[in-house]
Parts: sequence; C-alpha cells; structure tokens
Amino acid sequence: MTSHARTGGRRIAVLGAGSWGTTFALVLARAGADVTLWARRPEVVQDITEHHRNTAYLGERELPAALTATADAQEALEGADGVVLAVPAQTLAQNLAGLRAGSPGAAALPDVPVLSLIKGIERGSDRRMSQVIIEDGGVDTAKVAVLSGPNLSAEIAAEEPCAAVVAAHDEALAHEIALWCAGPAFRAYTSTDVVGVEIAGAVKNVIAIAVGAAAGLGLGDNARASLITRGLAEITRLGTALGADPQTFAGLAGLGDLVATCASPLSRNHRLGAALGSGLDVEAATAAVGQTAEGVPTARAVASLAGRLGIDMPITAGVVDVVDHGRDIREVTAALLARSVRPE
Repeated sequence: MTSHARTGGRRIAVLGAGSWGTTFALVLARAGADVTLWARRPEVVQDITEHHRNTAYLGERELPAALTATADAQEALEGADGVVLAVPAQTLAQNLAGLRAGSPGAAALPDVPVLSLIKGIERGSDRRMSQVIIEDGGVDTAKVAVLSGPNLSAEIAAEEPCAAVVAAHDEALAHEIALWCAGPAFRAYTSTDVVGVEIAGAVKNVIAIAVGAAAGLGLGDNARASLITRGLAEITRLGTALGADPQTFAGLAGLGDLVATCASPLSRNHRLGAALGSGLDVEAATAAVGQTAEGVPTARAVASLAGRLGIDMPITAGVVDVVDHGRDIREVTAALLARSVRPE
C-alpha cells in the first residue's frame, strides 16, 4: 500500500509555519497528503513557493512539491479535509478571533477535524489549547484532537524514527488523525485522555527550563535526573487533579516527551534554561535561543492554575521566580534541593 493510499489523498491546512508547523506539514506530505501551509511572513511563503525550503526554520532541507504555502488563510483553508494548528500558545485566541472575524487574509475554520500541535496553557485564563479552540474557534468538541510526544523537529525533519500520541474525546477521530501522519518514520498512537496529553505537553516545557538551567550551572546527571523525575511528579499531580488518567504520564506524551525535551539541546526550552544557568538574564537568554520557548509564559499560567487548585509544584514555582522575579537560578536550585524530608 502506498503512503498516498494510506491518507486517501487528503488536503490538510496547517496554520503556523514555524519549525514544528513546517515539520509536521512535511510529515503529512510524506504520508501522502496535499498540504497548504499558512505563514504570516511573506518571505517564508516566498521561500517555500520558489525554493521548496523554509530556510528560517528548517535550514536547507528540501520540502516536497505536495507542500505549498500561502499568506492567505482563506486560500489555505478552502477545501481542506482537516486543519492543523501550530501557532504559539499565547497567540492562539487572537488568531482564532481573527479567523472568525474575517480579518484580511483570514477565514473561519471549516467544519472539519482540527488537530492542535500547540503545547502550552493560556496565561490569564488557564485554558488548555483544546479549550481555546472550542470556545474561541467555535469548533465542536467532537472534532478537536491534540498531538504530543517526544517530537524534536530537527530529528523528525531528518526522518529519524519517532512516535507521538493523538488524543481526542472521540476514539474514532483520534484513529483517523493518526492515519493522517502515519509513515515509516512516524507512528502515532491514540488516546481519549485529552486533558492528560495536553497537560503533559505543556508542563514538560517548564521542567525542561529547570533541567536546562541545571546543565548550564554545570550540575551532573544525578541532579538532572532528579529534576526530571520530580518534574514528572508535578505534571502528574496537576493532571490528575484536572481529571487526567495517571497512566498517560508514564507514556509517550508524559515521560517520553519529558525526557526528550529535558535531555536534548535541540529543545528550545532546554537551551533557554541552559542560557539562564550560564548567567544570562531572561531577555538575553530568550534572544540567544532565537525562537519561541513556550515554557516561560506556560510557567506563569501553570503556577496560577496550580495555586488555584492548591497543587504543590515547586519546580514550576522556581522557574517563575527566576523569569518573573529576577531570583538567582543558583539560589532557586539550592532551595529545591534543601526542601524538607518527605515521602516520595
């Protein structure tokens, strides 16, 4: 069976042409879909259209002819069998509002399945991305799915093997969307635990900042493993308080994504933490990374949500102390290690 037959020649619109959006568009195209990528920046559209590259995010990697680009969202969405959202978490509501209002170059989302690749919690509302899509995008809950897992863009673009989890309240929808991206190097498992998959995908970015900071401070593998493990405990506490299945956090979307993001210098949040650990302030560290690191605004949102629910999340609180209150990263790390003795 050819990859084209697997996907049925679907036409998919991907909104957001950053590294992850472009990489996932590449995955869809490799699986046989016709993909239209919506980018805000005309120079990105021109690069993809004329040179079959997104140099700003994927360097010189060649993109297939089945992947096209446009700056007109109406053009991207017209006739789409499915929509993939890959815009930054903190601008999702703004983007959806623009689509619904019919702003220039925009259009309302069609009545088709919508997949979120976005890993974050909206600051100010504490909403997960699927909630934003349903409430601000006017999308039926039964048509919304989310994807998460150990998905470092550079490795996926290079066709290195990886797996992910597609979660939807409707198991049939999760299975359908998993087939969109099925290929020799990309396997998607399915789940109905939307809450767990989203919380795991969002909070792991916060923990990755802390682990990256430990690396930047020159701390060893023991310290980093301790932060990853206790970070997983934080993620699990928050997720289960929100109704997630605890088993989700031991799987690809939980532990798998956490390990990849915390351990790899390919992770933007890990690099941000490492820059903080090396002595840079937040502004300089963000500039050094050069791309959006969702962990900073997500840390603020997660800390707010945890406070409202009465959930203890000391690593998250420590990251917020550093990025918002200028607390020295060494002091925060020492305080985490000096916490009182308690059962694990």
